[in-house]
Amino acid sequence: MIADCTALILAGGESRRMGQDKANLLLGGQTLLQRISDIVKPLFTDVIVSTRQPRDGCDLQQVIDDPAHAGPLAGLAAGLEQAKTPWVFAVACDMPFISAQLVEHLATFREGVDAVVPVVEGHPQPMAAFYATRSLGDLREILAGSGRHSLRELLDRLQVRYVDESEMRAADLRSFFDLDTPEDVALAKNVSDNANWMQGD
Repeated sequence: MIADCTALILAGGESRRMGQDKANLLLGGQTLLQRISDIVKPLFTDVIVSTRQPRDGCDLQQVIDDPAHAGPLAGLAAGLEQAKTPWVFAVACDMPFISAQLVEHLATFREGVDAVVPVVEGHPQPMAAFYATRSLGDLREILAGSGRHSLRELLDRLQVRYVDESEMRAADLRSFFDLDTPEDVALAKNVSDNANWMQGD
């Protein structure tokens, strides 16, 4: 249990490339939202779902994104505002293979920083990352400004501990496969136990 942290499931995306609400997509007999919630519930005392509008049938605490803003930054802001803990672990609902062991491992890098962000193949993964709630001030400034309103802009402002592949187990890398298209869903339904499956090996 990571007692000083709230899990924030981001489920407010528009899912343009998927063509339907990702959170309600079925995989292994569960919706993606259910899969993620089942993974994070044992790890965190509090779990919040960030969404654009209330979700029927969701028994988790929900927070509605500010309609004046869009994208994951708006969802993260809503979650940080709602959290009663000093940390939030933000995870996108379209990452159905996120590993509990990975989450616990990332949590060990939080001392002295504002965020812990894994890096895979040179690309930061801000949608499976820890954020200190004290970073809310920077986030609000970004949303109020005229910049990109992107997670990259937020990370540029924060003291970030990047965790690269050499600091993670090979099996953990499967956690970062996200479902953006129907083709991704088809691949996920045929996932193998091979640690290199996401590269197609």
